[in-house]
Amino acid sequence: MLSRRNIRVKVMQTLYALEPIQDSLKPEEPAKILDNKIEQSRKLFTYLMYFLSEVALYAQTDAYQKANKHLPSASDLHISTRIAENEVIKKIIENPSFIEAIKELKPDTLIDHNLVKKIYTELISTPTYKEYTELSSREKKQERNILELIVSELMFPNESFTNHIEENFLNWDDDSEMMLTLILNYLTKPTNSAFTQILSEEKRTFAHQLLKTVQQKSETTLSLIKPRLKNWDADRIAALDMILLQMGVCEFLFFETIPTKVTINEYIDLAKSYSTEQSGQFINGLLDNINKDLTAQGKIEKRQYKNSTL
Repeated sequence: MLSRRNIRVKVMQTLYALEPIQDSLKPEEPAKILDNKIEQSRKLFTYLMYFLSEVALYAQTDAYQKANKHLPSASDLHISTRIAENEVIKKIIENPSFIEAIKELKPDTLIDHNLVKKIYTELISTPTYKEYTELSSREKKQERNILELIVSELMFPNESFTNHIEENFLNWDDDSEMMLTLILNYLTKPTNSAFTQILSEEKRTFAHQLLKTVQQKSETTLSLIKPRLKNWDADRIAALDMILLQMGVCEFLFFETIPTKVTINEYIDLAKSYSTEQSGQFINGLLDNINKDLTAQGKIEKRQYKNSTL
């Protein structure tokens, strides 16, 4: 589920959190902090998917309540429950890993039913929803599109919704962008173990190796970075930029299956998303120069393994 970019974000966040407490850390603590960040992302992802399913299933509640009014109107008796039977929603709620995660995490204890109703009410007022309820068949793209609308246009931009999530998940600010991507990817291609194993063992190993390498090779990476700062004061450079630079240099030197161009592009994007306005250009310039120098010195060796997902 988590992509290589997502893993880098988690490692970056962990390294940033470790900076103030670096001297008092026990050897096993960094890995535990990283695992906890990954676990918090799994919990948040599960809750967001649960909330989405509750919005879709609310159609059944709406239909029941209106049909059981004292004097229901004709429209009250013909509320569409099509979205509650959405094929993608069915796959989610019947997914064994989702069922297991629901039992474990108990998202029903956090759910705001009034907010679910509010988002559902906004949904049924959209032209897209009306068109959806009038469809005669169930095609994958149409089933997915209506759910993408709920997530992208009604949940994530909704201030009441984001306030609700912030109150229950401290990692929302760090993970909101990543969560939107994860959900949209999942709706396109559901995976069986998504809710209990958000990270494959191979990628978990990569995450831990990257974290450990950046910490252990700090002197090496800084010796390559600081001489190239020239007019930059190392102590005044954004802390995240220094972390991203060290991560990038570590990938150059110690992760032989990751092409240097991929590394540079990844850290430029991360700098743009998480650091300052100038960070993308700054990271690009330094990593590109370091890459050229190390390549010229024959210090970068890359190999390609067909079976590697890294």
